[in-house]
Amino acid sequence: MLSKHNSIQRDQVEMIALDQLVPENHLVRKMEAAIDFSFIYDLVEETYSAVGRPSIDPVILIKLTFIQYTFGIRSMRQTIEELKTNMAYRWFLGYGFYDRVP
Repeated sequence: MLSKHNSIQRDQVEMIALDQLVPENHLVRKMEAAIDFSFIYDLVEETYSAVGRPSIDPVILIKLTFIQYTFGIRSMRQTIEELKTNMAYRWFLGYGFYDRVP
């Protein structure tokens, strides 16, 4: 019997937490649990000025590099494109559904 899937459900509104979309055994969860990235702030504090435009969080920059290297993404531009659609990467960086990526 041939059946067809109704694709109208794409517009369906649902309430879901980003945390629910990332599997418990995903590699980004393991990296987040294993590494405390807060030490980076102490390492780079002297290189940032107290005046001027706000910077991109240095931990985010390091985590972006982790994503790029770990998942074999060839360029930072491609990494940013992946970040726009991959919810596990957004979770790892601490970004929500609608947060703009750097």
